[in-house]
Amino acid sequence: MSGLYLLALIAIWIFVGWVIYRFLRRWQPTDLALKIIHIVIGIMLFSVWFGGAFWEVAGKKMYWDAKVRELCTIDGGVKVYETVALPAEIFNRWGQPNFYGPDKDEDLLSRFLLKQETKYLRNETKSPEILRHHFRVFRRSDGKLLGEQITYARRGGDLPGPWHVSSFSCPNIKEKGLLEVIFIHPN
Repeated sequence: MSGLYLLALIAIWIFVGWVIYRFLRRWQPTDLALKIIHIVIGIMLFSVWFGGAFWEVAGKKMYWDAKVRELCTIDGGVKVYETVALPAEIFNRWGQPNFYGPDKDEDLLSRFLLKQETKYLRNETKSPEILRHHFRVFRRSDGKLLGEQITYARRGGDLPGPWHVSSFSCPNIKEKGLLEVIFIHPN
């Protein structure tokens, strides 16, 4: 959500609030029934105004989260075409092959090729952004695709401010990743 859009939205809310205030201020009911109607109308108008503001923020995220879930059911997840057994010293203490970090295995990087592609499905200048991450592992010797992982994510859709933007992704990132499934520990 751009800053100009947010300012325009706030200006509209202030103007509508001012019109409601002026209308209710001029209208002076004389008996108790009219005073109750006065209060009920004020509460209803405020509820509509507040509900619209809430839906502008929360409804947009709910809609795009549903779209991301739909995309995940179509082609998201991990697909393994071939597994590779590696020696135990190549794995770190969490059971992951050492492709990264200061103690990475250079021979491992020379034997396998990792490719990652990120595609914006919803323009990165709009909020929220919708992304598709495609991660693939190839064997360099014959160019064979060993496996791939596709994830979708929503980032943003919140009111702008000093806080971090919210996000949603699927499939569940707590599951084993592509590298842990392709490269088998000898245990």
